[in-house]
Amino acid sequence: MSQASPPHRVSAGTRIRERRLSLGRAQVDVAKAAGISPAYLNLIEHDRRNLTDALRARLAVALDTTEAELEAGRAQALLGMLTIAAAGEAAAGLPVEIERTAEFAARLPGWAALLAALSQRDDAKTRRLADLSDRMTQNPYLLDTLHEVLSAVTSLRSTASILVQEPEMSAEWRDRFHANLDQDSQRLSVTSQALVAYLDSFEEDAGLMTPQEEFEAWVAEGDGQVPPASDAARELAETWQRSAAADRAALPDTVLADGSSDPLALAAAHGLPLDLVLRRIGTTEADAGLMICDGAGGVIFRRAARGMSQARPGDACAMLPIFEALGQPGTPVARRIETESGQHFHSLAIATRQHSGSLAAPVLSRAVMLLRPATEPGSAAVPVGPTCRICPRSACPARRVPSILHGETGAQPRLL
Repeated sequence: MSQASPPHRVSAGTRIRERRLSLGRAQVDVAKAAGISPAYLNLIEHDRRNLTDALRARLAVALDTTEAELEAGRAQALLGMLTIAAAGEAAAGLPVEIERTAEFAARLPGWAALLAALSQRDDAKTRRLADLSDRMTQNPYLLDTLHEVLSAVTSLRSTASILVQEPEMSAEWRDRFHANLDQDSQRLSVTSQALVAYLDSFEEDAGLMTPQEEFEAWVAEGDGQVPPASDAARELAETWQRSAAADRAALPDTVLADGSSDPLALAAAHGLPLDLVLRRIGTTEADAGLMICDGAGGVIFRRAARGMSQARPGDACAMLPIFEALGQPGTPVARRIETESGQHFHSLAIATRQHSGSLAAPVLSRAVMLLRPATEPGSAAVPVGPTCRICPRSACPARRVPSILHGETGAQPRLL
């Protein structure tokens, strides 16, 4: 298929982040000045939270700029949002005249803005629903806490039944059972309060971030001096820093800057492993994205390319070339991909195999994929999407679970 790239969406989050970085200010300082948490500002900068007019005004003051400056490129952003909304519905089989998006925005700007806002709101709520659903069913802390509550309730019920059914119980044993009731009731009270506090934290941004998401947000911030908050995320960050230092030693910045922009040519010219070159380009090139996974398909690292939607909770799209590379270790896989929003990217992936340190243990695999925006019209592209739960591509052959966006036919959007 031949298709020109859609208008580049200059998001509000990107403009806010670039303004903050140009001032050399930390997220903590700007968030405090705007009256929000650093975690919430981080999500805004990565376009994972909507930006209200009131909050935009506070951020403009905090960043010593005007709302108009933060709104720069709004017409271009509107076209991008409309294109994304139309592409999602077109992928679901609905007839949408995507080629007339600019005409619609020009003739009916008010309706266009309303449609874009409603589409963004629907997208945010849908993604939040999928996120909360996954966390409610897979969160180990929540499951353990609920088990503790049920255990305390069962113990209370059992003790109370014994006291009722044994009226002739001796005073000594009755005192013991009363003491058990007191202990179990206190345990239930404390556990219930902790459970309520944890569920309330679902409305707070920090409570919605897994260690992997917290680590990736830290990387997106530029590997800042302030480490991630959780122990698990800090361990991921320390492991990543050690790996990045080893990569820099193997492929210094000077060689990378003077070399070819073609990863295959650069690897051949210096006799370097291709996966090393992909990692270095993916972490140093401003517009590039990077993804690393293990042999089981578990995502180890994600960095979105410029213009690409941020990673969402859940399994990565099985159509991504990185998983194709796992099936043919040592062979580069180059593909042009098209996201659910109609954006195109060049991808280059390769999988490597390494011994786990013992002849009796299995050989381990790891794959690396570099992503770069495709600005020129191109040939057929591989259709990819976000996690299956919120992907509009109803006919995808790699779908693992039904989408919450569509029914079985995919013809009429609805929430299950």
